[in-house]
Amino acid sequence: MSFHAQLLQQTEQARMGLLSAPIIQGCLRGEVSLPSYIAFLTEAYHHVKHTVPLLQACKAALPAHHAWLAPALDEYVEEEKGHEEWILDDIRACGGDAEAVRHGRPGHAAEVMVAYAYDTIHRGNPLGFFGMVHVLEGTSVSLALLAADSIQKPLNLPDAAFSYLRSHGTLDQEHTAHFQLLMDQISDPRDQTDIVHSAKAFFRLYGDVFRGLPLPQVATAQPTREAVAA
Repeated sequence: MSFHAQLLQQTEQARMGLLSAPIIQGCLRGEVSLPSYIAFLTEAYHHVKHTVPLLQACKAALPAHHAWLAPALDEYVEEEKGHEEWILDDIRACGGDAEAVRHGRPGHAAEVMVAYAYDTIHRGNPLGFFGMVHVLEGTSVSLALLAADSIQKPLNLPDAAFSYLRSHGTLDQEHTAHFQLLMDQISDPRDQTDIVHSAKAFFRLYGDVFRGLPLPQVATAQPTREAVAA
């Protein structure tokens, strides 16, 4: 079995844990709200703005025998530049205060996830960062385009409010094929173990970001007077 196949198999339970987050399940049922979507974009901004610095840090920390990964990381950097600005544009299109988000702070879960990513690179194995790539891109491919449709229609939002979700859903489909090729060239058992470990951690950490978002208020039927009296 290839390492990429092992990575998928060994992290499946963690992936399902992320997907079980109430706000994700609610979105798939069409339970959405503008405050929840803006809250999602806000947390996305605060971790996406670190994507390029993290990629650059990972490249700088690569041991000599993994120098072959440097061109792939450079390619990721070029493709990820400026994506945090797309998110701010989406927030503006939703009527939100993009500058307040830019100058604000992330929620605790997003802050911890980003800190764990830097710690993995600088204190652990820099290849562990690919666990984060696996989680974020894999989740994007699974959910981004579907979520965009589920959110846009009920809220009657313009296409301009979904540049991040729709572009990433499509772009990350291309990235996952490239990611698979890279992972299948990782042969050292220690590196493989570290990537699986970090992927499991990032599934949990990213799931915590979703679990920290405000849930939409779903209207429920009011009990009849007879039911209350009973």
